[in-house]
Amino acid sequence: MTPIRLLIADDHSIVRQGLSMFLGVDPEIEIIAEARDGAEAYNLALQLRPDVVLMDLLMPVMDGISATAAIRRELPETEVLALTSVLEDGSVIEAVRAGAIGYLLKDTEANELRQAIKSAAAGQVQLSPQVAARLLQEVRTPDQNHPKFTERELDVLRLLAEGKSNKEIAQSLNIGEQTVKTHVSHILNKLGVPSRTLAALYAIRIGLAPPS
Repeated sequence: MTPIRLLIADDHSIVRQGLSMFLGVDPEIEIIAEARDGAEAYNLALQLRPDVVLMDLLMPVMDGISATAAIRRELPETEVLALTSVLEDGSVIEAVRAGAIGYLLKDTEANELRQAIKSAAAGQVQLSPQVAARLLQEVRTPDQNHPKFTERELDVLRLLAEGKSNKEIAQSLNIGEQTVKTHVSHILNKLGVPSRTLAALYAIRIGLAPPS
């Protein structure tokens, strides 16, 4: 299996070193670069095209939310996991709006962090019912008159919102993983949203899928 190519972005060197130390022992994760601020994270992402960026939200030069939005705009295949010291609603909501597929506290256990990175790389949206309810109140998604999706796109959107990975969606619909990614790209373009998380919230809002 090809390792997940990870870019770590944090303005504190000790945090970057700690993350590198316990993530680097996982053979499924390859740390390809570290960034000290959002601007450097954006530039490195453009150069290296990582699978996942682990993004601190509070950084100098360019903050993590702005960097997330810029990366998602230029590199839709790269997923961003927001990393924060305090789970403050405003930051989480802005990170989701910017295109983050998920968010983590810096005191998350190592195993949970590794799993979150692997889930992000697999295109897996993980929203608890409580988190989905909170985000549905605060995050704007397209209105109820949804775009004209094909039946297959609706199938993909429903499974995505149920928390299925690309591989699981492919197996369920008997199609290839690359085809799933193509369908997801079309869905995001039709909705005009930058992330799978916002697409999942939209699916929940219109009743296509329940919060999972």
